[in-house]
Amino acid sequence: MQSKLIVLAALVASASAFAPAPVAPRATALFNEEPKIGAGGMADTRDPDAFVDEDPRKSISEAPSFEEYLKQRQAEGN
Repeated sequence: MQSKLIVLAALVASASAFAPAPVAPRATALFNEEPKIGAGGMADTRDPDAFVDEDPRKSISEAPSFEEYLKQRQAEGN
């Protein structure tokens, strides 16, 4: 009788080793706001607005318009 109990306990213990592990939910979104979808169906990845911080290394200048970008490329000769 004792050996049957040991075999049964071993069977239960080995079966739990193959049970699927519980999966904790993971949040992948950094921000809880809707992405801005552009004309091509792609989400915008940059913010063209300027950001000024006390530390000048963290400041972001305003992004140029597309026309300004093209003029800059023509001036550089590309």
